[in-house]
Amino acid sequence: REAEIRNSILAQVLDQAARARLSNLALVKPDKAKAVENYLIQMARFGQLAGKVSEQGLIEILEKVSQQTEKKTTVKFNRRKVLDSDEEDDY
Repeated sequence: REAEIRNSILAQVLDQAARARLSNLALVKPDKAKAVENYLIQMARFGQLAGKVSEQGLIEILEKVSQQTEKKTTVKFNRRKVLDSDEEDDY
């Protein structure tokens, strides 16, 4: 039931090209597509959308969502001191 409501809202809000792009995104990154769907539904409920969202508009929304959920990757090197056997006198 909830999925039907979501699909009907998205059908009213998105044009064909934008829906196709969103469904392609859902195949590759379902969590990001869900975040975009939630964002669109929330905007529609508060009346912040003027007309249907085009594919270009969807791309802009995707960029916003990507910036908000961007993960910062850091790499730390833990260098351990290795005992060097060359320091000892050779016999």
